[in-house]
Amino acid sequence: MRTLVVVRSLKMGGMERVAVNLADAFAEAGHDSHLLSLRKVANPLRPERAAVTQHLLPLNRWARYTGVGVLFELIARLLLNPLLKRSVYLGTGIMGGAVFWLWLKVFERKYGKVDRIVFRGAGTFEQLWTFRDSRGRYVLENVMQAKEASGGRRFTASGGVGWLSSLGRKLFGRCLLHKRDLVAVSSGVADSLREAMKIWHFQPASLQVITNPCPLQSIRQRMLEPQPDIPNEPYLVSVGRLVPAKDHALLLRAYARSGVRLPLVLIGDGQERQRLQSLADELEIADRTIFAGQQDNPYPWMHQARLFVLTSRFEGMGIVLFEALACGTPVISVDCPGGIRDILKGELENNIVVRSEDALAEGLRQHVSGSKPPIRDAWLDDFLPERVAEAFLES
Repeated sequence: MRTLVVVRSLKMGGMERVAVNLADAFAEAGHDSHLLSLRKVANPLRPERAAVTQHLLPLNRWARYTGVGVLFELIARLLLNPLLKRSVYLGTGIMGGAVFWLWLKVFERKYGKVDRIVFRGAGTFEQLWTFRDSRGRYVLENVMQAKEASGGRRFTASGGVGWLSSLGRKLFGRCLLHKRDLVAVSSGVADSLREAMKIWHFQPASLQVITNPCPLQSIRQRMLEPQPDIPNEPYLVSVGRLVPAKDHALLLRAYARSGVRLPLVLIGDGQERQRLQSLADELEIADRTIFAGQQDNPYPWMHQARLFVLTSRFEGMGIVLFEALACGTPVISVDCPGGIRDILKGELENNIVVRSEDALAEGLRQHVSGSKPPIRDAWLDDFLPERVAEAFLES
């Protein structure tokens, strides 16, 4: 079969990495796999499989070239967005969908008809929401926030107050999700979507859960690559953007409270870095807290760690958990909405702790005592790439 995975960009990020992994999974299963990004970025992620054909369509630029696209975008930015926050997509997506349709026609004349199109991420939906096709599967990566709430940004619609806020969310649901074949990456995302359906008044054509692929072979090859900056002693590690939703502040406070003397390594970068460094100073743990920044290959850091820790406020899937397990490293996570329980199930439920400083501190103490426990490959069976690829083609 011929498959096309569409993603907004191939910047370094969890959702983008999953899009690449899925394209690789299709190729590994013997299909004619294509990967399309809608925006050019510096140092983009690239597929591991040479059989994956990459494409770039600068969608926004080509939509503006039509002239009409500029007009729709200006109307949305100047008139709609001040009233309905995050509603620019209402303008940009009109011609975006038309441009993508034309690109697809040219693509199919060259390569042949596509059997399955997989769109990943809300940002991708927004850019071409007027495009509709029965071959399309629209993947929701994050927990949906159907109502106004605090605690970090999730997959959400426009903000605002009163009836304008309600109208914005209903438009979001109708334009992006109504009568489409939707895929949730976890049961938690699917549950949040069902709640949103009641409030936003839309009905998808179908809804199913298809998890993200874990490229076990690739991870285990890359985790053995040399990395000179890794500590020579046992350490704890957390991998993720330094943003409020990942709640590294909770991790630092629990780590300080735990009394664990193993160093703590934070892999990633973001807007919270300076605040977190100041917090580490305040908690008097700066001497054993390492801010390692963004790493193109985080797997050696995961592989050599004594324990991987996740403290997110919500996680659509929590792919870093199965990546750490693939690296042979035990994990611990605070309980949060989303998909962590799709990974940490059965005997791994003991690796979930209540979301509090005391519970996490106690969990850290317990999980670093004794020797590093073995990891069972069977825990990753649900995320094998061939299973995920087959699920998309059978959907």
